[in-house]
Amino acid sequence: MQFCQGMIDFQHELGRIDIYLLDQLMKGRYQACKWILDVGCGAGRNSHFFLKNGYEVYGLDQDPEAITSIRFLADALQPGYPADRFVCASIQEMPFEKGTFDLVICNAVLHFSRDHAHFEGMLRAIWHVLAPGGFFFCRLSSTIGVEAYVTALGNGRYELPSGTQWYLVDQKTLITYTEQLGGEWMEPIKTTNVQNQRAMTTWCLRKSI
Repeated sequence: MQFCQGMIDFQHELGRIDIYLLDQLMKGRYQACKWILDVGCGAGRNSHFFLKNGYEVYGLDQDPEAITSIRFLADALQPGYPADRFVCASIQEMPFEKGTFDLVICNAVLHFSRDHAHFEGMLRAIWHVLAPGGFFFCRLSSTIGVEAYVTALGNGRYELPSGTQWYLVDQKTLITYTEQLGGEWMEPIKTTNVQNQRAMTTWCLRKSI
């Protein structure tokens, strides 16, 4: 993309960051965070900004090709960046200490849960490595606003109009887990309805205990 002289090349500065994560950054919410974990990091679309701006970024993904890609990105943005900070592992097997991170990003990951138990296991593993006072940014698919268009398959899984089968939460589930985990709401739940094909919900918390 060509930009006029004096204009900012946003993709160069921000990468392909999720717009809802960018919203949180624009509000200054994560300004004091230093240690960041990108769960389901992929090739680093949501880590780009943090790597470019000197944060201590770690990543986790089950796809070895994704880990190779984010290691390459990190080295390009910060030459010599420690490659071992990006780990190929499942969320429940992540090798990080309790309370390590000031911010955990979990974007478009939890709706791949197999069932209720798998969802809760991943969520609690994430919460375990989040420091008291740390922030949790989560985007996941939900039933909110598309209840009439999805078909329940049991144990939290649904079939979407496209035929895709995902684990979907509802508002009550998010509220219940927020209370159980000791989370503080950073803002109300926000959901985007993608032409009745799926609903993507943003869940932003702070760990109060």
